[in-house]
Amino acid sequence: METNSVNPPPRVGRRKLASPRIQLDRGNWIENAIDVLAHNGVGGLRVEVLAKRCGVTKGSFYWHFRDRQDLLAAILEHWKEGRIRDIEKTTSITPGKEREQLHFAIEVYGASRNRKGMSIELAVRDWARHDPQAATVVEAVDLYRLECTRKLFVAAGMSDAEAKSRSLLLYACVFGLSLMHYTHFDDHLDNLKERIADRIVSA
Repeated sequence: METNSVNPPPRVGRRKLASPRIQLDRGNWIENAIDVLAHNGVGGLRVEVLAKRCGVTKGSFYWHFRDRQDLLAAILEHWKEGRIRDIEKTTSITPGKEREQLHFAIEVYGASRNRKGMSIELAVRDWARHDPQAATVVEAVDLYRLECTRKLFVAAGMSDAEAKSRSLLLYACVFGLSLMHYTHFDDHLDNLKERIADRIVSA
């Protein structure tokens, strides 16, 4: 008896799926650029290096930015807007809790609590030393910080002149400490910092 053999269908080789293309929007480029800025400074912000870091071609960059200068301007604007939001959040006045808020501001801006933010801050400030556009942005942020903190000190009961002095002292202390290496200066650094904060904030 003859049997009909059914030939199996030819095997189709599996098609290798292409890796999905990385899609970056303008915000992604800015965030990646800020990370590079924090680690390598503004001199490390080159289009070729940034594109390689992001795993895309330079064509993606030029879809979102006219040139490198356009990116730098966007970074400064992004940083400024972010700092102003943080300043407003940190220094908004709650009646009866002004001194607690001042202590909180000192803690928030301390390098030990926010190392990444401080790295970005210092990189932008270094940039501002030799770039007028960056210097203008940093000055605007500094004046806003000082003014918001001045209002907190006034709300805590200090005169305007005293509030201005304390506001400037607060930020001079915070940013000054971020530049210093003092780990071995005292065995109880947290207590030391608390005493310094008390001197700045107390009446």
